[in-house]
Amino acid sequence: MLPNPNPGFSRVKGKKLVILAHGHFPDNAKTALGVIRYSGFPVVAIVDEEKAGESTKKYLKGEPIPIVSSVEDSLKYKPEALLIGIAPIGGELPKAWRKEVENAINNGLDVISGLHYFIGDDPEFSSLAEERNVQIWDVRKPPSQLCVSKGLARKTGAGIVLTVGSDCSTGKMVTTLELTREAERRGWNAGFVPTGQTGVLVAGWGVVVDRVPSDFIAGAVEEMILQASKEYKTIFVEGQGSIIHPAYSGVTLGILHGAMPHAMILCHEAGRKALHGYEQVAIPPLSELVDLYENVSRFVAPSRVVGISLNTKNLDEKTARENIEAVETETGLPTTDVIRLGAGKLLDALEEQLSI
Repeated sequence: MLPNPNPGFSRVKGKKLVILAHGHFPDNAKTALGVIRYSGFPVVAIVDEEKAGESTKKYLKGEPIPIVSSVEDSLKYKPEALLIGIAPIGGELPKAWRKEVENAINNGLDVISGLHYFIGDDPEFSSLAEERNVQIWDVRKPPSQLCVSKGLARKTGAGIVLTVGSDCSTGKMVTTLELTREAERRGWNAGFVPTGQTGVLVAGWGVVVDRVPSDFIAGAVEEMILQASKEYKTIFVEGQGSIIHPAYSGVTLGILHGAMPHAMILCHEAGRKALHGYEQVAIPPLSELVDLYENVSRFVAPSRVVGISLNTKNLDEKTARENIEAVETETGLPTTDVIRLGAGKLLDALEEQLSI
């Protein structure tokens, strides 16, 4: 049972998707990857002209999905909705993609987008969608009713875990979902609170907080925790951005204070030395980041970083394990790659911290 299902999700739930990701799949198409790996949506094709003729077998585990050159070419697989599969800085729709979206609508496909640019507010797209009787779900659109935080998250009685990061795109959503899955496997009454567009697509509920006015970010997160606590005893909250990020630290801090976590998991990509897209900002040693997150949290709701989720996707097995050992030595904290090695080590640490 979803705490508060998103109306947009309810309209497109279970529909067969074609995912638009020209030139970005797989490395820069995290929305596409998240939906393929974790959502209940059946994905019938990926649109990426640079990899047309291939399949996802080369990049992902599971049943291979064909990669085609255009929405037109995907129609033979009978998709029912088009998903914009990227989440670029600034969240604009690439101009060259407009014809693909138009073609999808003309062929009766609903459109799902997690961009900051709202497809449904575009006069051409909205008019065409009305004419063709298709749905447009702008996942990032915030709810009309928002409130400021009242500092209630800790009063729910639920154990709250938040993923935090050294940068954007370090694996916070993946880590949060893998932690939730492992907790469920162990018999915990555990739930996932999504705060980003891909998380909302996966979970079917939630608020994309980076589109919420800053005064209401903490309140939006708190409200989701209040809802989730009616269903779950342990709540895993998806973090966003990084406390050191020059553009997104405000979102990170709002989530941290709204969630009031009892424990945090720090997410980092092995080998990343500076912020992606902001290379003038060096990433400090992880031990310093641990101290920073704990110090920022302590005045509102003291919390501890109890483990490190290290993304080693670009490393071979031997080098990955060496990096994991090095981070454990540096920080003194249990460290793992949740995809390569599982989340068990982190759950062990959380079990102790939350007294489960």
